Amino acid sequence: MATITSHGAAGVVTGSCHLFSIEKGARILIDCGMFQGSEEERNYGPFHFDPSEIDYLLVTHAHLDHIGRIPKLVKEGFKGTIYATEATAELAEIIFLDSAKIMKEDYETRYKKAQRRGSEEEERLPLYDEDDIETTFGLDWYVCEYDKPVEIEEGLHVTYRDAGHILGSAFLEITYQERGVEQTIVFSGDIGNDNDIVQQDLSECTHADTLYVESTYGDRNHQSMENTIAEFKKVVIETLNDWGNVLIPSFAIERTQEILCLLKEMHDRKELPQCQIFLDSPMATRATEVYNNYAHLLSKKCQEYKERDGSIFDFEWLEYTPDVEASKKINEFDRRTIIIAGSGMCTGGRILHHFKNRLWNRKNTVIFVGYQVEGTLGRHLVDGARWVKIFREDIVVKATVHTINGFSAHADQNAIIRWISRMDGLTRIFLIHGERDKQIILRSVLENVFNQKVHIVEPEEVIYL
Repeated sequence: MATITSHGAAGVVTGSCHLFSIEKGARILIDCGMFQGSEEERNYGPFHFDPSEIDYLLVTHAHLDHIGRIPKLVKEGFKGTIYATEATAELAEIIFLDSAKIMKEDYETRYKKAQRRGSEEEERLPLYDEDDIETTFGLDWYVCEYDKPVEIEEGLHVTYRDAGHILGSAFLEITYQERGVEQTIVFSGDIGNDNDIVQQDLSECTHADTLYVESTYGDRNHQSMENTIAEFKKVVIETLNDWGNVLIPSFAIERTQEILCLLKEMHDRKELPQCQIFLDSPMATRATEVYNNYAHLLSKKCQEYKERDGSIFDFEWLEYTPDVEASKKINEFDRRTIIIAGSGMCTGGRILHHFKNRLWNRKNTVIFVGYQVEGTLGRHLVDGARWVKIFREDIVVKATVHTINGFSAHADQNAIIRWISRMDGLTRIFLIHGERDKQIILRSVLENVFNQKVHIVEPEEVIYL
């Protein structure tokens, strides 16, 4: 009998990692992501399985919480084939290199502090380095195209469908033979919000016997995209007209590109007051280049920008600051700037420097446009913190803090219900990738709508199919 064991994203949002084992057959890992926020210590523990015994790794998309431990998996013995879309593979390299850089810098900082205090305890080494990343890309990567079934081995197929989440993202339809009967299990990965700014819409799934579905926003519905964009524009315009600065902690992949598209549209429509816009994130800059190369997979608006301007995102007020010196020069602009910088949850990156220099000024505004995991600085600010500690210095929070959740790249409750309602043959629904309180709400709603039991997956729980 086939089994699925969730070694991450069970009862929590991050660390996606699910082991699908077919009786007397393949052992397939779906994603191998990092834990974030209050769960990040789990990254340094051992896998609860032997990486060398995994035959295949199926990657849904290139967010850190879905791919961040893949080089660690390889380092500890995985030698199988990796399946992903071409765009996901390109973005994954950017994510891996940035992650390795941050871990190395953190290690060096901790080591120096330990030396100064005379500690003899060994500092924890990074999960992986650039050599491990090179080894990872030296493995066999199979490029999957949307809607084209791939035979992994006899009787076992996977079809990648557009998840509408980020560039290259997919939900997976896996078909396999169980005692002479074909079964289909669907893993949602992260499914999108159909906001049509950058991504194309989430594809339909017409059949599944078993469904593993994300539940990040399973307890609520987003405000409409029309209202979301109107709110974003209002905050930006009012702040700039008051000669303040707008700080946007943004995820390098997808959210940054959405914000750039909106700002370009505002500029074209002469809605945006004269200002200077900085994309102060090397990783986001590289990711934006990748997006520009895959315009054919993006929204109609993005395709039109690419055809008209030769670039989806560039316009005259936008400046990229890839190196440290260019980033520091942003401090010379004390009014009417829009600064987009990582990390999206404010756990590191250049946004912290901008917070230190601007968070205390009541004329400035912080706009959160993405989910903030518990335990992160971003979550503290969203929850109303009046003081924060940045680089060992207490900073008073006088800037106005706005949370605009309608930009979410995750499906809300209604979108999840609509997606599931189109599936024929569905007999089992399992909830993953969400905080427990939100999953309890979604479970109750789904059970009422579909009149069947819905199960919240526990960490390390073995599900027999």
